[in-house]
Amino acid sequence: MLSTIPFSLLELAPMQKGATVSDTLNKSTAYAQKADQLGFNRFWLAEHHNMPGIVCAATSILVGHIAGNTKKIRVGSGGIMLPNHAPLVVAEQFGTLESLYPGRIDLGLGRAPGSDPVTSRALNNDISRAENFPNEVSELQTLLGPYEGAKRVRAIPGENTNVPIWLLGSSLFSAQLAAQKGLPYVFAGHFAPRFVHDAIALYKREFKPSSVLAKPYVMLALPLVAADTDEEAQYLSTTSKQRVLSLIRGDELWLKPPVETMEGLWSEQERTHVESFLGLSVTGGPASIKHKLEMIVNQLEVDELIFTNDLYDDEKRHRALKILMEIKN
Repeated sequence: MLSTIPFSLLELAPMQKGATVSDTLNKSTAYAQKADQLGFNRFWLAEHHNMPGIVCAATSILVGHIAGNTKKIRVGSGGIMLPNHAPLVVAEQFGTLESLYPGRIDLGLGRAPGSDPVTSRALNNDISRAENFPNEVSELQTLLGPYEGAKRVRAIPGENTNVPIWLLGSSLFSAQLAAQKGLPYVFAGHFAPRFVHDAIALYKREFKPSSVLAKPYVMLALPLVAADTDEEAQYLSTTSKQRVLSLIRGDELWLKPPVETMEGLWSEQERTHVESFLGLSVTGGPASIKHKLEMIVNQLEVDELIFTNDLYDDEKRHRALKILMEIKN
């Protein structure tokens, strides 16, 4: 079953405390190159702002850097938070990327700010932009499509590049919009598992075929902690648990080394919150990972899986990619 499902990666460029941005981005580049060598389908970068410990704010620049340092893997945004950017600018940036790396660029779009409210206002004073998300998606589609002789504003470059647009979401809104527009849909199961069944069902039920997609296409984002044994994976998973704990506390999000136990680090209420956040986490050795992924694919009938893989040790992180491809093949 898994052999027919493309595997992709979602990168947040996680940063260890004391590391430099240059070191962190070089590690992300090496990680992408490993994924490229192993045959992963896509490598997407997520837009976040004002979050110490996550350094992928300039998403389109990183997309270009990764694409320029890999050979075959598709590279894109997972996603560009459209309320932060004028559609024309996004069209020009991704049209340029598609022109430089033809057939390898994806444009995933979200309507969240990718930051806290104060930072969101610093990025864009118009807090109502998110409400206009459907219209701005349509505007982007027009800007990236063929010139029809009537447009006064044209994306040069960008026009007629037809960069594939994906809609990302963690609730029902984007699922419904993706269905209406006949676009591929990505559910953010890596941080919001609550609505996964409802969102995917809604998208498939209301999907309308379009010029870009004849039938629904669902990609599901999952948190991954893969290791050689279940015990090692449970140990390594404490890195992502500590990060989520920092997130819910409003602390900085540095990537922390794993610990033997989380006891004493969180309250019972915080533990419940963290475990809910990571409810779709796929953690374990090869056999456990394979079993869990087969169950998810069977239950949700998704077309593609995209994984976050926030391990502290780079060798363990690369090893997780190899484990994924071994159980797939």
